[in-house]
Amino acid sequence: MSHINIDIIDFILLTIYPVIPLLVIELVYKITKMYSRPKLLFQASALIIFAVSYLIIIEPHWITSTVLFSLAIALLYQYKNFNKY
Repeated sequence: MSHINIDIIDFILLTIYPVIPLLVIELVYKITKMYSRPKLLFQASALIIFAVSYLIIIEPHWITSTVLFSLAIALLYQYKNFNKY
């Protein structure tokens, strides 16, 4: 992937990193059997943090950040429309 000056292994790792907090948050909420509405908020905030860090800390990954922002918006939409039943 010479057009963005990043190795393929690094690109795969940058793609996997946001998935880890999502799975950890999901696992914690499944084990503790807690109410799952806050889970959506925590997952959305984790995606927003990763999207911002991909734009600011690391050299800009615009497409990855856009996808992470859109997934965060989808999680916030689910948070808004969440029904307990």
